[in-house]
Parts: sequence; C-alpha cells; structure tokens
Amino acid sequence: MLRRAIRGLVTVGMAACLIGIMPAVAFAHVKVTADSATQGGYAALTFRVPNERDNASTTKIEVQLPTDTPLASVSVKPHPGWSYEITKTKLAAPIEAHGAQISEVVGQITWTATDAKSGVQPGEYEEFSVSAGPLPNTDRLVFKTLQHYSDGEIVRWIQDPSSDGDEPERPAPVLRLLPKGDAASSPSTGTDRVSLTADSTPATGSGVGSAWAVGLSAAALVISLACAATMVVRTRRTR
Repeated sequence: MLRRAIRGLVTVGMAACLIGIMPAVAFAHVKVTADSATQGGYAALTFRVPNERDNASTTKIEVQLPTDTPLASVSVKPHPGWSYEITKTKLAAPIEAHGAQISEVVGQITWTATDAKSGVQPGEYEEFSVSAGPLPNTDRLVFKTLQHYSDGEIVRWIQDPSSDGDEPERPAPVLRLLPKGDAASSPSTGTDRVSLTADSTPATGSGVGSAWAVGLSAAALVISLACAATMVVRTRRTR
C-alpha cells in the first residue's frame, strides 16, 4: 500500500511539473507588441526575441514586413550592440499615403549582433523597435521572422495563425489592428497596451519567469514528497 501511495504522489508531482513547464514553452516565441495599433494610424512596434537555447546565443533576426498590406513608412530605432539593414520591395500596385503615390516599401529588416557578447544569451531576451504606418485597413498584420543562432541553427517563425484558434508550432508574430475610431472603446485602453500575438496572449516580461517558477515549485514538491515517503519507509523498517 505504501509503495502504491508513493507512486501516486510521484505521478501527481510529475504532472504538476509538466503543467508548469508547458506555459513557459508556449511563451518562448518571437512576439510583437505596440502601445496602440489602429487602422490608419502609426504605431511603435516592439519585437520581443527570447533565446530558447541553453548552449547558443541569438545573433541575427530577420523580420519580414507584409507586402500584401504594405506599410508606407517604416523607421528603425537603433539597438545598442546590433546593426540593422533595410531591404526594400517594389509593389505590384502603388499605394497612396498622405497624398503621395508609393511604389516601394520596406520588405524586411535584419538585425545582426556586432559581436558575440551582444547576442541574445541563454535565458535572456531582447526587444527591437520600429515605427510604422499608416496601418492598413485590415484586422491583422503577420510578420514572418527568422531567428539565427550562433551554432548555425535557424528557427523559422513563419506559420500563419490557424483558423480553429490552435497555435501552430512556429507561429509568426501577429499584429492585431483596431478599426478606426475603436481605440477609445477598446478594453485595453486602461493601459494602452494591445496584445499582438497569434494567440492573443499578453506578452509580459514576467510571463516566462512566472511559468518556470511554477514548474520549479512543482519539482520541489515532488522532491519533498519523495523524501517524506523515503523517511516513512526507513522509519517502518527500523521498528
């Protein structure tokens, strides 16, 4: 009976560990956030890039801007320790912005670490910012992204959101736009922070840490239960 009880406790503990670790895995994606994102307006976009590896650093990020719903104006905020390169794309049909016809827009931004120390190290993340607009009349923008690691691995965050609401394995960062005039009525205006991820999960700085904390707590619980069970067994044997 005692052995069965111990097995049950260990099984429950392991399940708790998995529950704690799984949210951390889900959070560890490249995401994009903005203070506001309304059709027709401008937005300061922030691309959050976590390092998912424990033996390599992130050394380059390639962000592809949508050309089917193009952004007429894009400017990049310099990031210490990183250089950037802008690649422009010619449009099949010009767009109009502020009374001018625009036939060429920014199609890709590439950030590259200037040295090994500047890369995103294991257990860390970096944020890269751009200003863009006018935002098109669409409900969302998809920014397909390639994440390069120092060991040569390339993680492709390029999968579009699924129609059934399930998150794909490598989701592309998604910017969800509010219709014109809806910014004031948005439930997120209390903090003026709009979630712009594929699964509409708020990207908070403490998200990954909180999830891992839950996992570590569950692991500690398993160890404690196992130690307690061992002590009980030894006590009964000595009687």
